[in-house]
Amino acid sequence: MKQHIPNVLTLLNLLCGSIAVIFAINNNFIVASLFVFLGIFFDFFDGFVARKLNVQSELGLQLDSLADVVTSGLVPGIIMYKLLSLTVNTVEVDNTWSSNTDWLDFNLPILPLLGLLITLASAYRLANFNLDIEQQSYFKGLPTPANTLLIISLPLIIEFQNNDFINTIILNKWFLIGLTLLSCYLLNSNIKLFALKFKDWSFKTNAIRYIFIVLCIVLLIVLQFAAIPVIILLYIIMSVLDNITSK
Repeated sequence: MKQHIPNVLTLLNLLCGSIAVIFAINNNFIVASLFVFLGIFFDFFDGFVARKLNVQSELGLQLDSLADVVTSGLVPGIIMYKLLSLTVNTVEVDNTWSSNTDWLDFNLPILPLLGLLITLASAYRLANFNLDIEQQSYFKGLPTPANTLLIISLPLIIEFQNNDFINTIILNKWFLIGLTLLSCYLLNSNIKLFALKFKDWSFKTNAIRYIFIVLCIVLLIVLQFAAIPVIILLYIIMSVLDNITSK
């Protein structure tokens, strides 16, 4: 029975991601983000529980990536698509069944489709991760959950930070296109990033993790949702510096 517990948590991740897709499509980014956060929570603990119960399996590994394709791949792609749609002139389409059966009445702007590159890059990363036996104590490239937090932070910053200058930057199509391409690169780059996996609780072996967590808490208190992009940048910088010093 215990071997099924991690898989149930993984399926809850997939369920949260699927619900988040529905809300994101309907422009309810706040609720979509809540379900993404919940999905990432389940994504973190399914592996933790599997290791604690010693029930790690190939099925669990594959199922975990399939769930992440939705929660940490499709959702950020849709959100980026929606944000890019705000930067171009689009025509609202009547969402009735009869109108959706007529392709001639459906307006699909091309530029916002670039946002779905994030979904493709996430799927490629997850498939590659399953085949890479090196990434046990570290990540090669930005993990999909971290990238998802970066993307979903944008509508949350717009909604809660109430800063016209920041909003203008976020809703600039060139900024969004650049962030999309950067996101795709970071997901599949060869940059070694430390994992938040604790083999023990000593400060000596986990100094970078403890320092990172403390800085994250401080940044979140001070900057709120605007702290998320800063935290992702800090994560990359600390990892690069750790790689240099370890050599």
